[in-house]
Amino acid sequence: MTATTMPMMETHPQRIKVDRAQLAAAIDAIAVCTQACIACADACMSERTVAELSKCVRINLDCADVCAATIRVLLRQGDYDAKLNRALLEACVTACRSCGDECSAHAKKYEHCRICAEACRACEEACRRLLTAMA
Repeated sequence: MTATTMPMMETHPQRIKVDRAQLAAAIDAIAVCTQACIACADACMSERTVAELSKCVRINLDCADVCAATIRVLLRQGDYDAKLNRALLEACVTACRSCGDECSAHAKKYEHCRICAEACRACEEACRRLLTAMA
């Protein structure tokens, strides 16, 4: 966990029905995935074989955007909307699975894709855990 996610959540005056430690862990995993996807897209665009990585770039950027939106909504605990949070987490799981699969296909050749695939898999799992906790 980052140094600020959980402490910030603990200061919020409203109580939500989700375990804040699990929520903070998911937010941290999503943040790492967002960064990995952006960095991987940039690295892909810098490769000499960028044409073969165009799909990877697109999926990286899509995943990063979905993750970023998910973080912003999850951090808003006031008047918590469980249905919206579930929908975003499910979208994040889908985006991470897609990006993880695409990056895994390039992982043997490009180290940045291997790292990104790992971040996507960890994010997907953290989101699934949070979805289970929200049920």
